[in-house]
Amino acid sequence: MHKVEGLKIWQKSIQLTKAIYLLVADLPSDEKYGLTSQIKRSVISISSNIAEGAGRNSDKEFTHFLSIANGSAYELQTQLILAIELHLISKEKVEPIIELCVEIQKMNYSFQQRLKSKLAHLDTQY
Repeated sequence: MHKVEGLKIWQKSIQLTKAIYLLVADLPSDEKYGLTSQIKRSVISISSNIAEGAGRNSDKEFTHFLSIANGSAYELQTQLILAIELHLISKEKVEPIIELCVEIQKMNYSFQQRLKSKLAHLDTQY
């Protein structure tokens, strides 16, 4: 088990969630149950899956939940690009948030690789 509050990736995902909630407040109200709702679900899934994985009993399980969180990060990135393409929000407002999302994706990948390497090392010891 990992202490979730001490994980930089989780801390960044919380920052991302706050930024998204501020951003979607600017989206048109007719998107409340469409893209806005989906964007919120995606961003919440990132930090939630990191937390759930951290609370599991093994690094293998944690890696699985990090993988789910990474999928949600890519889903969020796509939704933000769509919001730009549909002219629902300006590219200038979204770009810093996409950059944070990409940073989390990279952190997630590196963290997964580290956990997998640790597991592989343990497997060769026994």
